[in-house]
Amino acid sequence: MYKVKVYVTLRESVLDPQGNAVKGALHSLSFNAVQDVRIGKYLELKIDQDVADIDTFVKEMCEKLLTNVVIEDYRYDVEEVVAQ
Repeated sequence: MYKVKVYVTLRESVLDPQGNAVKGALHSLSFNAVQDVRIGKYLELKIDQDVADIDTFVKEMCEKLLTNVVIEDYRYDVEEVVAQ
């Protein structure tokens, strides 16, 4: 079995109003050292070992459903785990 961790973030060229709101809130709490905040999402998937090409499989899922490829970037980590 594979454990896949997918990290999705807005592209640098895309404005992040939610990140700006969090940055403003942090500054209002005196965390003024924070220079920038970008909000993203994290997904954790468990995938059967019988997938022929795990990289192609994950990329296809990300590009068809898990991300908006127009405004988001993604990266992922794959680790093999022993099923319990």
